[in-house]
Amino acid sequence: MGPIDYVILEWPTEPSGDEVAPLLLDLVDRGIIRILDIAFVSKDEDGTLTAIEIADLGPAAAAFGVFEGASSGLVDDEDLQDAASALEPGASAAILVWENRWAAPVAIALRRSGGQLVASGRIPVQALVASLDALETATK
Repeated sequence: MGPIDYVILEWPTEPSGDEVAPLLLDLVDRGIIRILDIAFVSKDEDGTLTAIEIADLGPAAAAFGVFEGASSGLVDDEDLQDAASALEPGASAAILVWENRWAAPVAIALRRSGGQLVASGRIPVQALVASLDALETATK
């Protein structure tokens, strides 16, 4: 099994899958990732979190229907509550958990060679852009 990642994708109102869902489906179809869980939530202005079933999403989110039933059980109510802390009031979100299938062969080869993964991380896009901007400014 490859490494497991999660993301919380936020929209200011209802989720919109027209552009996002086809890209995710392409990654699945090419064997790059495997969607393990997808859950949708909304956060009221008072901070109350509500779980939303895919079938209950608005028409803009209909494209996410291809992932109906993607539930491994990894995402529970506590995870949804944690996700809510990242959301703005009035927003909605998709919480996705996936396996990075592309990395599984590397992980197998690493274990066979006696190695192990000792650290992993992700550089936020905003931090990367800020660093590149600072570098560009410094070289002018």
